[in-house]
Amino acid sequence: MLDYVAQITRDATRITPTHHQELRRVGFDDRAILQITLIASWFNYINRVADALGVGRG
Repeated sequence: MLDYVAQITRDATRITPTHHQELRRVGFDDRAILQITLIASWFNYINRVADALGVGRG
């Protein structure tokens, strides 16, 4: 799961069906894969927004 999330963060366009198959192989169902994807994507999005607005910079 963490490798999948890291790949979403680095370059989500390189996610392939093989990534999803690997997640299924270790026990994640389609609903869990969707949840992992949504949560990781949301955190990436909100962090980019915060960075762009300078949130947390003195």
